[in-house]
Amino acid sequence: MKLRAASVLDLSRIEEMHRSADRLLNDTDPPAARLWSLLSSTLSAFLPLAQESLMYVAEEGGKVVGYVQASGSQRGLELSRAKVLQVLNLQVAEGSDTDTVAPALVDHLCNQALERGAHRLFVRLPERDALLPVFRLRGFRQYATEVVVYAEKTSQRLAASPDGARQMKRGDGRRLYQLYRKVTPQGVSQLEAPTYRDWRALHGEWTGRLAPRGSNKEEVVIDRVEVVGWVKVERSSGARPSTLSFMALPERPLPDELADLGLSLLGNTDAPAWSSLRHYDSHMIDALRGRGFSVLLTQLLLVKELALRVPVAEKGLVPSFG
Repeated sequence: MKLRAASVLDLSRIEEMHRSADRLLNDTDPPAARLWSLLSSTLSAFLPLAQESLMYVAEEGGKVVGYVQASGSQRGLELSRAKVLQVLNLQVAEGSDTDTVAPALVDHLCNQALERGAHRLFVRLPERDALLPVFRLRGFRQYATEVVVYAEKTSQRLAASPDGARQMKRGDGRRLYQLYRKVTPQGVSQLEAPTYRDWRALHGEWTGRLAPRGSNKEEVVIDRVEVVGWVKVERSSGARPSTLSFMALPERPLPDELADLGLSLLGNTDAPAWSSLRHYDSHMIDALRGRGFSVLLTQLLLVKELALRVPVAEKGLVPSFG
């Protein structure tokens, strides 16, 4: 089996594998499977190949039998400068040996990412995904869990705007980062965004809190001396459901106020809506479930450290004799 970088000539074969996987997600499959396919396995993620993502293929007998793709944290960021990468796709052609092809592709991606200076690889997978053992056996460990809640139709809440609610403005970035550090366990924030600069690089991409760019969006913060809550809505466009994203201190009745505010910002719409929240956002999950949302999918967030950091001994701790 040969592993190499993908070229434009491989796209037709990659698209063929992609469509073959889509056919497995027919109308008899549960909504969770269809939603996962919509959110994380779109063909638009394949292009462009240059700078924005790494893509490698496995080839046997001159035929591509699998591919893996990873991207830097920000679209348009040169991969040579990206310190963390997110695995976007891993797929093996139907009829090929997944136990052989998939591990080889993941190992190759890890080696190539390390050569390019990346420190970590992240991946998110649904619970009980068939590819989960592939990543676990290659040294990926779970650091958080995401819960996707979904409503086929939202009902607008006629509620007063929460005290301190205002449109997000320039200069709120650092205040939002402080809120992120308050609501995020230290073990997670140290992996994802130990500094404000790291948080800004990840903002809007793979953290699962922020929606894709390029559509009708609105962001509101709850400012009560300090920022205690944030909601972002991305109204439905095309096949995608509307998206609600939240950060909130776990102080009642703030989660309920934010949930009502988010639904009111969506307005009157027949489009379904979803929100991806972490396991430690249980207060927001409960608030949305109380407003007609149901848990659709649970997915695991995994990380692999590509380079071990060796601490340098401080001179003051080195014993001195004589």
